[in-house]
Amino acid sequence: MSRPNTGPDPWRSPVIVAQIPDTGLHREIEASAAERQVMAEVAGVREILSANASFDVVPKSGGRVQVTGHVRARVGQTCVVSLDPIENEIEEEVDLTFAPEAEARRLSDLIEEGQDDEEPPEVIDPPETIINGIIDLGRLATDALFLAIDPYPRKPGVVFEAEVVALDPSDHPFAALKALQDKKKGQ
Repeated sequence: MSRPNTGPDPWRSPVIVAQIPDTGLHREIEASAAERQVMAEVAGVREILSANASFDVVPKSGGRVQVTGHVRARVGQTCVVSLDPIENEIEEEVDLTFAPEAEARRLSDLIEEGQDDEEPPEVIDPPETIINGIIDLGRLATDALFLAIDPYPRKPGVVFEAEVVALDPSDHPFAALKALQDKKKGQ
C-alpha cells in the first residue's frame, strides 16, 4: 500500500503501539486545510475539500495489530473530457494487519513459500511493517485515499466523441508509393 517517498507525510496521526490498550482504541482523524493542500499536490488533483477517517486499532497475538475502519474525502478534480471542474466523493474501507519488522518479514516469506504449490492458494497479503513502534493512521488514510482517486474523472453524462473525418483516398499511407509505381509504369 506504500507510495513513493515524496518527502514528509502531509497527514500524520501516529499511534504508539506499546500504548494501545488490550481492549484496543478508536480514533477519528480529520486533515487540516494545510494538510489537504499538500495531499492534493502530491495526488495531482485540483483540491481535497475534506478528508477524515475513523479507525479501530486492536492488538493481536505475536505483536501484531489490526487496523479497520474507513476513509472519507471530497476531491476536486477536472473532467478529462469537458475540462470542467468536478467533485468526487470517496469512501474507502481499510482492513490491515501490522506486525513488527521481523514478524512481517517472516510472514511474508511464508506466504511466498506457499505460492510454489500447484493449486493456487487464497491470496494472502503479508502484514504491513510497524516502523519504530508506531502506526501512522494519517499516512494509512492518505494511502487509502490516493488509491481510491479516479485517475480519469468524468462529469456525469459526459461522453467523449471522436471527430469522424472521411479520409481522402489519395491520403493513405501508401499513396506516395502508388504514385511512384504509376510514374514508373508511365515511363
